[in-house]
Amino acid sequence: MIAFVSGPVAALALTTAVIEVGGIGMAVQCTPNTLAGLRIGQEARLATSLVVREDSLTLYGFADDDERQVFELLQTASGVGPRLAQAMLATHTPDALRIAVATGDEKALTAVSGIGKKGAQKLLLELKDRLGEPVARIGRQGIGTAVTSSWRDQLQAALIGLGYATREADEAVTAVTPQAEAALAEGGQAPVPQLLRAALQTLNRAR
Repeated sequence: MIAFVSGPVAALALTTAVIEVGGIGMAVQCTPNTLAGLRIGQEARLATSLVVREDSLTLYGFADDDERQVFELLQTASGVGPRLAQAMLATHTPDALRIAVATGDEKALTAVSGIGKKGAQKLLLELKDRLGEPVARIGRQGIGTAVTSSWRDQLQAALIGLGYATREADEAVTAVTPQAEAALAEGGQAPVPQLLRAALQTLNRAR
């Protein structure tokens, strides 16, 4: 078990950070929110969870130990693998997930890409009493918005972290704003991972 990695950030990509540990580059799968807090050349410490498969070893990285713990607890529910657990943490903070499960908030779970209404109902049943109490109390209105309420800032920080200039990041955020506003108008949340992909496509076309 690799509990954490610590060292300078060697590279950043859409879903991966490479942390140099003892002269070895460790590729770590991270959410856009975690990647947004990293900068190439700067020191970083990521809590990690190693997922072992017959044909692969994948290291998932998190901003803190609480995120890692929730990531692992989510996978105790049937049908939840590491990718879906990571998608849930890309959409909601650990505390927002705890409150959503405790209050039976289906809408918060269906905001996660890959979770439908029936899947949300099943998860609410299976995860009840597993995630524990919120670490930091947030209001009921915080469910589903703790991560996505500042989607512009999250998106801009992620793009700058990937090496784009502030001006380029601003233009990309503006380009995907209609997509974000459409999601919000439908009563959902701005899907930061999808918006980041769309923003990168816009930047690649401009170059």
